Amino acid sequence: MAQDPKIDAYIAKAAPFAQPILIHLRAAIHAALPGLVETIKWGMPHFQYKGKNLAGISAFKAHCAFIIHGDGRRGEAMGQYGKIAGLADLPGDNVIKAKLADAAARIDTAGTAIKPKAAPRAPKPELPVPPELVSVLAVNPAAKATFEAFAPSHRREYLEWIIEAKRPETRDKRIVQAVEWLAEGKKRNWKYENC
Repeated sequence: MAQDPKIDAYIAKAAPFAQPILIHLRAAIHAALPGLVETIKWGMPHFQYKGKNLAGISAFKAHCAFIIHGDGRRGEAMGQYGKIAGLADLPGDNVIKAKLADAAARIDTAGTAIKPKAAPRAPKPELPVPPELVSVLAVNPAAKATFEAFAPSHRREYLEWIIEAKRPETRDKRIVQAVEWLAEGKKRNWKYENC
């Protein structure tokens, strides 16, 4: 394990509570994946795999942080393991090893430790326009033009609001209100646009 003297200096300057944490993390990272390159990135010790950032450690006034790139964060603290104030706050070495191996595998396959984004969801299917609304829109060209020009999500907001009415009277009132708002060019939730 080739140790960078800049990281030695970083650890030596850290607060006394932080030094054993940083030393332990450094050793655990190298034990998990021998041959990582040490460097300083963003003023903090980082460990690189195939030239890509894999993990980082840092010390603050009252806590340390440990981040495995691509694994997300926990709460307000940098890194997945929150604010680490003592060795007891660290995950087990086997957990560290498994997480680092996962990040290294992402670098091997995707060229980055960042997890791939989930595939975009398929758009919801268009809802059928109730016949009552079709007939009212037919006699109000401004409302019909607005409704047809809306994005599918905005049409869906109106349609769900109308369809979800439990009583026919409520449904009829909502259709009248919807046509009035549509004639004025308003989206279903227009009241909240400037909040």
